[in-house]
Amino acid sequence: MSLGLAAAPLAGCNQRPDSGPVIVSAIGQPPRPVDPARVRLDTPTGLLLDATAEGLVRYDAAGQIEPGLAERWIVIDEGMSYIFRLRDARWSDGSRVEADQVVAQLRHQLARRSRNPLAPFLTAVDEIVTMTPQVIEVRLARPRPDLLKLFAQPELALWRSGTVGGAGPMRIVRGTRSPLLRPAADPGRADPDDPQRLAPEQDVRLIGERAARALVRFAARESDYVAGGSFVDWPLVGLAGIAPANIRIDPAAGLFGLSIVHRDGFLADPAHRAALSGAIDRAAITAAVMANWEPAERILPEMLDSAAPPALPGWSLLTLEQRAAALRQQVAAYGAPVSLRIALPAGPGATLVFAQLAVSLRTAGITPVRVGASDDADLRLLDLVAPYDSARWYLANACAVCAQPVQDALIAARDAPTLAERARLIAAADAALATDTAFIPIARPLRWSAVAMRLRQWRANTRAWHPLNRLRDDTN
Repeated sequence: MSLGLAAAPLAGCNQRPDSGPVIVSAIGQPPRPVDPARVRLDTPTGLLLDATAEGLVRYDAAGQIEPGLAERWIVIDEGMSYIFRLRDARWSDGSRVEADQVVAQLRHQLARRSRNPLAPFLTAVDEIVTMTPQVIEVRLARPRPDLLKLFAQPELALWRSGTVGGAGPMRIVRGTRSPLLRPAADPGRADPDDPQRLAPEQDVRLIGERAARALVRFAARESDYVAGGSFVDWPLVGLAGIAPANIRIDPAAGLFGLSIVHRDGFLADPAHRAALSGAIDRAAITAAVMANWEPAERILPEMLDSAAPPALPGWSLLTLEQRAAALRQQVAAYGAPVSLRIALPAGPGATLVFAQLAVSLRTAGITPVRVGASDDADLRLLDLVAPYDSARWYLANACAVCAQPVQDALIAARDAPTLAERARLIAAADAALATDTAFIPIARPLRWSAVAMRLRQWRANTRAWHPLNRLRDDTN
């Protein structure tokens, strides 16, 4: 370890004193203002966008919906219309937030050519219109009771063109690569002359850096919070000498497994894909990374908005030894050498995952080849936290490449005119995808943070999302 992780001082629970700005190390690149319609957000940039901008609603510390640009809202017409009244908000340049501006920004994020990852799950939005200078309406073609959870995501935090921020709860007051953020003087939320609001402890300095550097900084008591940890970096945590009380694990919901990218050669046959999925020793993979990381054999964690319990794979009642034997037989009968390229990110956690995958594959006579996360591959690791609790989100992301009947079933579920019909069609799509085996589930996403005791408002949640303005009890 070039950064001396193994020799890092024991941090214990005695972190930096409760004075001065909160120092946040977010794992990733230095944060920068970006347009989510064009650029995918990593953790540092997502935190910056969420802090300095916001959508109609946002998440609180516990992952629950709270007002954002909208101070209140009503749902009418049997769930087909959401009417939002905007609060008295100001853009970062001090100008008033107007309904026309919000409508234009939302339309931009949901436009046909938008690369916003939430756009495919908001196709039910039929029209967004201005009703008055402070009221907008979102009209739906189909009911979506989970609409607010999508609107709360940082990908739908709205920036005004030509400014250096949105109307979020914080403002950038200094710096670019590691900006210093300060609670905004917002007449709709707090007294701008409140001395507690202006105290240095309310400021946040946001740093984007590699996990090893973030852990060293935390262990040296030079930061208060490491955000965005995943399975990739988890093995480093034990080397940093950080007290267990400072390590927090989110009960993150989402997908962690292998997406089957190419359906040729050995993977062209659905029976081969199913045998491959069954033979993988999930318990060995998760145990190699972290004790008590629970494996998963199905795509859906629970029914969610499906009309049926999650579909189980056909091999679920067999022992691991029986599954491994079935894959060996399939490989032997194939009559040609089988080699599979597996795309994984760099990092020690990914190395442990690949090592255990390699054991399962080599036992069956398959040669595994590790390639980079963005390289051409036969299998690609998917590690995503679900932005909302919908079975269709899970199935659509698991169906990166899948059979046409499965794609048709997912489209039909998306376009269903009623929630009951949608639930029935989602269940059909789940069953079809389990048969098609386009995705090999392994576990649920692993998300961890290092949190100093001064951050008393930090709460573990299923979204694994922790707004910078909701870290301290006295934060606005």
